[in-house]
Amino acid sequence: MAAISGGKTYHHGDLRNALICAAVGLATEGGPERVVLREAARRVGVSPTAAYRHFDGRGELLRTVRAHAQRVLADSMERAAAREPGADDPVLAAERRLAALCRGYVGFAVEQPGLYRAAFCLPRPAGTAAPVPERQPHEPEIRAFTLLGEALDALARSDAPQRTVRPAAGAAAWSAVHGLSLLLLEGPLRRLPVQRRNAVVESTLAMVVTGTRAP
Repeated sequence: MAAISGGKTYHHGDLRNALICAAVGLATEGGPERVVLREAARRVGVSPTAAYRHFDGRGELLRTVRAHAQRVLADSMERAAAREPGADDPVLAAERRLAALCRGYVGFAVEQPGLYRAAFCLPRPAGTAAPVPERQPHEPEIRAFTLLGEALDALARSDAPQRTVRPAAGAAAWSAVHGLSLLLLEGPLRRLPVQRRNAVVESTLAMVVTGTRAP
């Protein structure tokens, strides 16, 4: 979904999609804080009143942007896995796929920090101070976790019965790559030069792969 640049005027019939594109552009530039319905309307070239015909307010627009960001995150993981060379050894192939999915996760966070932060934001409904308490299984953010879980299942099958994957290994792997991503974006690791950053990423991924094995 391409963002609509500022100053363009809206001329076609799909205003809702145009507003979403503009909002995605805002999130890309500055994270979820930048997503404001009036600003999206301004970028598209319509009045805020016209925008409110399609979205109840900022919360609904931001939830739509979040869903888009979650889909793009999972897409990044799958592209990284597709680039990974295959292996005749099924264990090695499964380990490479798991590491590649994690690499795509962290890579998306580093390359698209605004969208990454938007993918995990908690939009607040209008007129309340609390975030929307929603986490449904069909939400696209679960796809990232599903990809990791499927990779771990494949890893367990590749060496059965010798290999047993730790209980909750999927959640542990997700926690590792998510925590690393936040450290690279907002923590002390953000100052690392590229070469050292890549070394930290690869070391973490190696620990994720080896840490899935039950003792």
